[in-house]
Amino acid sequence: MQRSEDLHELVRQLRAELAWARRTGLEDAPMEANDVPVSAPSSSSAVKIAARGLPEIQTELGDCRRCKLAEGRTNIVFGVGNPNAEIMFIGEGPGADEDQMGEPFVGKSGQLLTKIIEGMGLQRSDVYIANVVKCRPPNNRDPEPDEVEACEPFLRAQIESIRPKVIVTLGKWASQTILQDSTPITRMRGNWSRYGDTPVMPTYHPAYLLHNPAEKRPVWEDMKAVLAFLGRSVPQRGQS
Repeated sequence: MQRSEDLHELVRQLRAELAWARRTGLEDAPMEANDVPVSAPSSSSAVKIAARGLPEIQTELGDCRRCKLAEGRTNIVFGVGNPNAEIMFIGEGPGADEDQMGEPFVGKSGQLLTKIIEGMGLQRSDVYIANVVKCRPPNNRDPEPDEVEACEPFLRAQIESIRPKVIVTLGKWASQTILQDSTPITRMRGNWSRYGDTPVMPTYHPAYLLHNPAEKRPVWEDMKAVLAFLGRSVPQRGQS
């Protein structure tokens, strides 16, 4: 009962925070990670969930029926990777392959994301990968507001539990939703922003790169900026 009350309180706070974000507005994101707009203040209830760790958050999520996406899913796609990762990648939602396997970014776009991560001198096991929503939207449509609202407490809790040094948002929808910013991804990518206290680097989605390979170079520039922020050297043959 207490967990249910915590979640209801968290949803109430999130609604208030989103209203705050809409009232105050967001400035264009500058290039410096230490001086960037904030999408919303952190939630104390999310911290309470996060304090139980990723396994406990996943248990809290359970066989989720909080929104209509549950009706058509095969598997909940919670997230995967290092619970102490410095970098957290966040996409929109699971696709068909992810829905079948219960793991984010395992299809063709996921294979490209793996190459990008390896190009940074890392492995998938070094980072954490998640999505805004944990169940596949029908026909890969954009998630709807009530679906995002149902999932966001758990994404926030994941972020609070992992406490990454950098979040990389993948694609227009994930970037605009997480940052509460309608700026086109072509202007948003490469510019630092913040989600709560965490620096965010928006970039193109790997699925977009599959159809627009020339855009791999800007994404690699974004990843170099992430590495520089973390004080890591750029691998000599990092570009995928």
